[in-house]
Parts: sequence; C-alpha cells; structure tokens
Amino acid sequence: MDLLLYSAPLAGIIGLIFAGYLVLYILKLDAGSDRMKEIASAIQEGAMAYLNRQYRTVAVIAVILTILIALAINVETAVAFVLGAVMSAAAGYLGMNISVRSNVRCANAAKDGMKKALDVAFKGGAVTGISVASLALLGVSGLYIAFGGRTEAVDKIVGFGFGASLISLFARIGGGIYTKAADVGTDLVGKVEAGIPEDDPRNPGVIADNVGDNVGDCAGMAADLFETYAVTALGAMLIGVTVIGTYQNAVIYPLMLGAAAIFASIIGVFFVRLGKSGNIMGAMYNGAIVAGIISLILFYIITQQMMNGDTRLFVSALVGIGVTAAMIIITEYYTATTHGPVKEIANASVTGPGTNVITGLAVGLQSTALPVIVICAGILISYFVMGGGTLGLYGIAIAAAAMLSVTGIIISIDSYGPITDNAGGIAEMAELSKEVRDVTDPLDAVGNTTKAVTKGYAIGSAALGALALYAAYSSEITKLRGSVLELKLSDPLVLVGLLIGGMIPFLFASFLMGAVGRAATTIVTEIRRQFREIAGIMEGKAKPDYGRCVDIVTLAAQKEMIIPGLLAVLSPLLVGFIFGPVALGGLLIGVIISGLLLALMMTTGGAAWDNAKKYIEAGNLGGKRLPDGSKNPTHAAAVVGDTVGDPTKDTAGPAINPLIKVMNIVAILFAALILKYSLLG
Repeated sequence: MDLLLYSAPLAGIIGLIFAGYLVLYILKLDAGSDRMKEIASAIQEGAMAYLNRQYRTVAVIAVILTILIALAINVETAVAFVLGAVMSAAAGYLGMNISVRSNVRCANAAKDGMKKALDVAFKGGAVTGISVASLALLGVSGLYIAFGGRTEAVDKIVGFGFGASLISLFARIGGGIYTKAADVGTDLVGKVEAGIPEDDPRNPGVIADNVGDNVGDCAGMAADLFETYAVTALGAMLIGVTVIGTYQNAVIYPLMLGAAAIFASIIGVFFVRLGKSGNIMGAMYNGAIVAGIISLILFYIITQQMMNGDTRLFVSALVGIGVTAAMIIITEYYTATTHGPVKEIANASVTGPGTNVITGLAVGLQSTALPVIVICAGILISYFVMGGGTLGLYGIAIAAAAMLSVTGIIISIDSYGPITDNAGGIAEMAELSKEVRDVTDPLDAVGNTTKAVTKGYAIGSAALGALALYAAYSSEITKLRGSVLELKLSDPLVLVGLLIGGMIPFLFASFLMGAVGRAATTIVTEIRRQFREIAGIMEGKAKPDYGRCVDIVTLAAQKEMIIPGLLAVLSPLLVGFIFGPVALGGLLIGVIISGLLLALMMTTGGAAWDNAKKYIEAGNLGGKRLPDGSKNPTHAAAVVGDTVGDPTKDTAGPAINPLIKVMNIVAILFAALILKYSLLG
C-alpha cells in the first residue's frame, strides 16, 4: 500500500524531470537574428512584467484568505491553500517562460521547413502541459501523504484546491482582459483604421498583442487546468471516503489514474510528428490518441490490481476518455475552417457585419447542444454502470478524474497555439522571407483550432469536475448534520439558490465583457496618440513606444479583475450564511448548469467568428483586398464579427470555468461553518 501511494508523487517528479529535459532541448536551439531576438525579448519582458504584477495583486488577497482559513478552519488547511496557490502560480510561470522563448526558436526553425517548426512549437507547449499535470498530481498526493495518508487527510487538502482555484480565477480574468483588450485595440486602430497588416511593427500595440497571446492562452489555460485537475482529484477522493467500505483504495485510486496518464502523455509527445500528408492537426491528434490508448490500458491494469477487479470502474474511466474525444471532435466541427458552421458565418459576411454577427450568434447557441448531450450521456453511463447511489456518484467522479488525467497532452496541444501565433508575429516584424511565413501561417491557423478545441475540453472537464465537487459538498453536509441533503423544488430556498446561481455566470460575464471594452478603449486612445504625435511611424522611420501600450493594458487588466474575482469567492459565502446549506446547494447546481451553457456558447461561437475571418483571409470570398487593391467589405464585416467574438472566446467564456469550480470549492471548505452559523438554514 505504502509503495502504491508513493508512486503518485514519484510520477509527478518524473514528469517534471521530462519537462526539464524539454526545456534544455528548446533553449539549445538557435534563436535567429539579432532583430528576432530583440522582438522576442520585448515580448518576454512584457509577459513577465504582467505576470509579476498580477501575482503581486493576488498575493494580497491570498494573505488575507490564508489568515481567515487558519483562524476559521485550521492551520493545515491554510498551509494547503498556500501550497495550492504557489504551485498553480509556478505552473503559470514555468509555462509562460518557455512559451516566450519557444516562439522565436519556432520562427527560426521555420526556415528549415514545417516539420522542424512543428517539433519546436509542440515540444515548447509540452513543457507547459506535462508540468501542469505533474505539479497538480505532486501537490495533491504529496499533501495527502504529509497529512498522514488517511481519510481524515482529504478534508485538509481541500485548501489546496481553493489555492489553485484562486490563482486560476485571477489568471483567467486578468489574462483574458489583457489579451483581448490588446488584441481588439491593436486590430481596431491598425487593421481597420490605418489599414496595416496584423503584426505590423509600425503598430504601437503589436508587442502588447503578442504578450497577450501568452498571458491568456498559455498562463491562463495552465492555471485553469491545473486547478481543474487538482479539484477533480479532490472531489473524487472526498467521495471515495464514503465508499471506502466497498473499495479499500477508493481514496487513492484517482491519484493512480493521474500517475498512469502522466507516463502515457510523455510517450504521446514523441508520437507528434508531421507525416507525408502534411496534416498538422492530425500529427497532434496522433499524440493524443496514443496517450489515450496507453492511459486506458494502464487504467485497466490499475483497476484490476487495486479495485477488486471491478470493471465497472474501468468503464467509468473509459467514459471520461470518451467524453474528452467527443468534446474535441464536436468543437473542431464548429470552429475549423473546413466545416460548415465557419463557412456559414463567412458567407453571411458578404451582406455585411450585421448578418455576420447574427449568424455567429446562431452558431454559438447551436454549439451548446451536442456537448451537453455528450456530458449527459457520460453522467448517466458512469452513474448507472456503478449501480447508482453513492457508488454512482463515485463513478461520475472517476469519469471526471479520467478525463482530467490526460491534461498533460491536451495542454501541450493548447500551448502550441500561442507559440506559433507569436512565431508568425516575430517573422512579420523581423521581415523574414515569404517562405518562412508560408510555414508559420499554416501553423498559426491550426493554432486557432487547437486553442478552440482545448477550450471545449476545459469546459467539459470543468462541468464533470464541478459535478464531482457538488457531490462532495452534498456528502460533506450529509456527514456533518447526519441527514441527507435534499433539494426539493417546492422549497423556496432551493429556488432562490437556483435562480441566483443561474444568474451569476451572466453577471460575471458582463463584468468581463465591459472590462475588455474599457481596457481596449485605453489602448486605442494610446495607439491613436502615437500615430498622431510620433512623426514617421507610418513610413517606418520612427519606432513606436511599445512599452507604453504594454504598461497601459497591464494596469487596466489588474484594476478590472478584482470585482469579478470577489463575486466568485463571496457569492457562495453570502448565500450560504444567509439562506443556509440547502439554498447553497441550489446555487451550486444553478451555476453549473447556466455556466456550462454560457461558456460553451461564448467560446465556441467566438472561435467560429475568428476562423470565419481567417477563412476569408486565406483567399476565399475575395480575400482581404479586391483585385483593384481596395478593402474587401466582406473581410471588413468578418473583422467586426471577430472583434465581437474575441472577448467571448478568450475572456468571458474561459473564465466561467474557474468561476464554477471556485464557488463549489468554497462551499466545501466552509460547509461546517455555514451549517453552524447560517441565518435561515
């Protein structure tokens, strides 16, 4: 048993060693010309300056919460909270650091062709992917061992999940506001008003835009899935405590699944190779498929050895992997330029921005249906295959844990996106040859799809993970008060909780959309000022003040992230202490349901808008310019749609994931106090 338990943190350590090997491989590569290094250095400085400032802001909130948790709950939980926050921040730092160094090496590798550039970009992304999964597994399993390795230890390490959730929430909010304010502001003035290309060095916001790719899609996604991995494992372990009479190893089984999948993900990295067909997306899917198959083989062996050979648990794990595959396939259908939905939006652009926006909204709304059906099927199969009841809830938790176990390879695919996006920008700004852009452009186009499909995975995994957390909350309340927590629709407190929970994701999203608009206004004003006051920018004779734009959007993002963050943390406490644990249960169900649907609609719809623009820019429907050299109004309409979709897919939609999980983990953490001191419950 002891050896089995230690294998989980050992797998985490091995994963970090492998990530270190990849870092050394990347850093040994040539970073190109002095001009390329200069541009890459500016992106590195901006990205790290943003991340340092963000974590300083969050540190103040974290210190206050640490003291509160130590006084209200216990010191062990407070220690776990600090460790969760520090390790989540470390995952973001590590991923960001290597991403902003891989980009220039990918651009330089593009001189040698597509195969080499893909290898650099994916291995750079794999550093983030493997590190996130390894750190999360090491943190949860290490704390479980440090707190005695018994069932009582699980309650104490809930604090780890809250620490990870806090960092994830602010990384998604602040990073999302930064990346889209910079993107929207830079595009509006540069592409729409000045008529200059994307990533043109004459645009003062171009470095801020490239920094944003990293803080949003690299550090943000890393923190998001670190948190999801950690809290889903915790949810499964908490439910495992209630079924330990049936399965002796129920608490550590989810950790063993995570350990097995880290080894599978490491193997999968080596299978990402460009074949003769030149299919970039297919190359990355090869790695994911290999990792998934190896994971399932190891899951079966672990189940046979640890869980009395009960194949029902393996079926639940199989369901989790199946849901992962289905979410990726569905999201790709709605967001890839080769499929109908994106082409439909592009065709609607022919008649103007109004029809583009209407069609994009229709696609986004429609895109919620199939994922919800898949998630429902996953819930029902994993619940009923285990026979329902508490064992059924454990089956759902194992499906969620299995889905999150392949986080390593999934984040590797996601983190590839900002690396290739930056590589294209560096190639443009350094005025590299057309042959280089002919390599970086297709890599970047695929990167848009990878970022979209991994967001679909993140939402689906967040939904299943949140259900596991809700089940853990219900079990905790049942254990504390000695009677089952029942949510009856005839109870007005349940209805109040459901309605407030259903409303919160919409209010939260409105804060973020408004924040992007306000932050974008500040950078638009600054870019216009520089175009107006710095003579010679448009002629290429004067250098814009890139750093000023980076500073402005960084400050705006920090200022705007506080209120949405407090909404997520305080709303479950207010509902719980005022209306009681039953209303809080309704709140959690409401936020899961409405949050899942809103996040799917916003992320998938926004990505479809983005790729409709890319589809036109690839030369379809007249391309960017008409034969006479004038602007193509179809492309202009698509740019408007993309501008609307940008903050939905990269700010508000992704940030709903940590919102859902933070509210659930806060409810679990403070369940005992809410039960004791609530006014109406």
